[in-house]
Amino acid sequence: MKTTIQSLKGTRDFYPAEMAVRTWIYNKIRRVSESFGYQEYDAPFLEPILLYDPKSGGELVKEQSFVFPDRGGDLITLRPELTPSLARMVAQRQRELIFPLRWWSWGPFWRYERPQKGRYREFFQWNIDLIGVDTPQADAEMAALGASFLRECGLNSSQVSILVNSRQLMDAELHALEIPLKKKTEVFRLIDRRDKLSEAGWDAYAEDVGLNPNQIDGLKAILANDQLWQKSALMEEFFKSVDVLGIADYVHFSPLIIRGLDYYTGIVFETWDRDGEFRAVLGGGRYDDLVASIGGDPLPATGFAMGDAVITLVLKKFGCLPGGLEDSPAKVLVTVFDESNLNSSLAFAALLRQSGLNVACYPEAAKLSRQFKYAERMGIRVVIVIGPDELIAETVTLKDLRSGDQVTFPQSQAVQAIQRILGD
Repeated sequence: MKTTIQSLKGTRDFYPAEMAVRTWIYNKIRRVSESFGYQEYDAPFLEPILLYDPKSGGELVKEQSFVFPDRGGDLITLRPELTPSLARMVAQRQRELIFPLRWWSWGPFWRYERPQKGRYREFFQWNIDLIGVDTPQADAEMAALGASFLRECGLNSSQVSILVNSRQLMDAELHALEIPLKKKTEVFRLIDRRDKLSEAGWDAYAEDVGLNPNQIDGLKAILANDQLWQKSALMEEFFKSVDVLGIADYVHFSPLIIRGLDYYTGIVFETWDRDGEFRAVLGGGRYDDLVASIGGDPLPATGFAMGDAVITLVLKKFGCLPGGLEDSPAKVLVTVFDESNLNSSLAFAALLRQSGLNVACYPEAAKLSRQFKYAERMGIRVVIVIGPDELIAETVTLKDLRSGDQVTFPQSQAVQAIQRILGD
């Protein structure tokens, strides 16, 4: 028996139905991004591995990147994320660019990790960044972009939240607990696992990190304090701007949000669904040192990324994906009455397309019942029949598959008749 070759583990085939969802999400992203004045860009899919080490953290480089030598022996990688590429692009033309930059992108990324629900080795991701502004209002604009996208997709604030924290605030709290700076990265990872481990498991992890009992108790108190943001003037300004931007119902403080990548320097945030089933639907924050770290002049920056897989699951969970996405883009089907009339049907379909209609012509002679069934299954609304009688009379018969109405029109009036039906 012949064996069918399967797709690689952690990748996905985008059949038309899945591709339609991806395109729908992309169109929402484009509309929201442009509504805030952001410009689309892209970067290479291949980058030197040095671009990511040590800027993104050792785990991303050592465990998750697809790394291989090129023919010259240099190590390169399929891009695991976009922010370092963005920083490189900015550094290369820093004297030519007009700041502040408002840029966004959508494209494929690759990470070698264990495939699971909502996580793949190949995925698509929205990246959006504001570069050249060091204010809490800029961070609030990022939150507003995220909230606007969620709202545009039909997700309300009772279903999803944007959870916000400040690394500067957490740095100050760790310092007050006399936790050494060299332990900060480990403690941030400990914070990130607070609600993922049992109480005993988390305590044991904290001890392994090297925290003493007083520090562990102090850290627990910090992570339970949802009013901690009031100790930060920066966070107070941020939440004032969030209120002005009309997204306060979506945005909430959470000391548990810390983000995993090492380059974050200030406010960080993630979107979770309210049930806690899906986390980090989108996430990002401030990264003021990244451009300088790859050779550019220091530039403040903030941004976030959102993968396509988890947001698709969230949209499906809350019933936010519209019906009919998998339908044919053609809303008109010209049938073929018999072999001798095939060219007449092709010609009429071409004439309709010249008027701006999306029109499919059945590619061969077949029973009309079969052609009508095809139109129904493809979500095509108007079916046109041009038989011998219609050709002689220079007419066409139109059937509206939604209403069931069937009417014969002069060919010269067909476009207007179709437009009226599709306009209902």
